[in-house]
Amino acid sequence: MKPKLSFASQILSTTQTDPTPLGRFLLIASEKGLTHLVFQPDIAGILQELEEKRVVISPEENPLLAQTKTEILDYFTGKLKKFTIPVDLQGFSPFYVEVLMATQAIPYGSTQSYADIARQIGKPQAARAVGQVEAKNPIPIIIPCHRVIGSDGRLHGYGGPGGLQTKAWLLKLEGNP
Repeated sequence: MKPKLSFASQILSTTQTDPTPLGRFLLIASEKGLTHLVFQPDIAGILQELEEKRVVISPEENPLLAQTKTEILDYFTGKLKKFTIPVDLQGFSPFYVEVLMATQAIPYGSTQSYADIARQIGKPQAARAVGQVEAKNPIPIIIPCHRVIGSDGRLHGYGGPGGLQTKAWLLKLEGNP
């Protein structure tokens, strides 16, 4: 999934995770929180975009990234049900942030529809717009857009590698067939 890049803070830290069942991830964080989790196929493009935007990458080890790496691996082994990593969504619109915060609140093993999220944020006619935000989620898995399904109960769209198969796999990992 190639996320939309938005950098309110121009000093970031990056690292890659150890291999997971879905490959390695590039993690990008500001001093305030995780800004991006990027699937392996998109890593080269994101690093090039960072360079083109002249974003400063801090050489200092960021403890948040170490915590994120641990939590990601614990999630994939079934040890972690709720991420505790702070996220940094500075630079995104209030609507975008509302949608992603509502998505982040969906409990492990549960699902909600795009329409449910639209109602939760007080915009019941915005289910399609919610879907557009979910498609550009810069921090998948941590902000679990895979837990968002259609009102018909079916899986609709997933921007990560493997598309709907990956979405179904993540839901199954969480015990939600």
